[in-house]
Amino acid sequence: MSMQRFCRPTEGNSVERSGCGCVDRRAAHATPNTTAGRNEPRNSLTIDAKNDGRVKCYGYLDIETTGFSCEYCDLTVVGIAVVRAKHPQFGQLYGGQINADRLLGLLEGVDEIYTYNGSRFDLPFIKGRLGLDLRQQFAHTDLMYHCWRKDLKGGLKAVEVRLGIDRHLTDMNGYMAVRLWWDYLNNNDTEALQRLLEYNREDVLNLHVLRERLGVK
Repeated sequence: MSMQRFCRPTEGNSVERSGCGCVDRRAAHATPNTTAGRNEPRNSLTIDAKNDGRVKCYGYLDIETTGFSCEYCDLTVVGIAVVRAKHPQFGQLYGGQINADRLLGLLEGVDEIYTYNGSRFDLPFIKGRLGLDLRQQFAHTDLMYHCWRKDLKGGLKAVEVRLGIDRHLTDMNGYMAVRLWWDYLNNNDTEALQRLLEYNREDVLNLHVLRERLGVK
């Protein structure tokens, strides 16, 4: 994901802080898993020989943060889609919901994680904030490098445009995602939160579409 540096909240937000982290006391439970909606990708039926011939389980991950640095900025949203055969599921964690155990719970059964720029941003940020090194527990493919091999450069949204992958929130970007998070914390703006979660959801679900367009197993 692309992200502007915007790490400092305004005064008066209703969260507890530990170091540079924020614990949102309004976030008590993870958002429930739902089947993929808009841009629902074709279901992959790749057989994984390493797992006794069973159908491979694909995991797609994208995060939202308040900036680039896991030392000074916060992890605000984690979105994960899990796709096996005809059973796509999607789940999110945000704010104080986010911890290593819950994140691993959303990845239960996944054989391989797919990200866009995750090797340089998402996975190191998760490791820095949660102490969870997903690359030690899962195979990982960064689709950005497969895009580069096909001369598809730029961020995920730019690649989507070139490949004709639909997106509902076409006016959103990483900077706006940060502003939405602070609007939620500072002003209890639940509409801002829902827009942020939908933005993250589109990022995650489009990773599956992208993987299939690229022909990546």
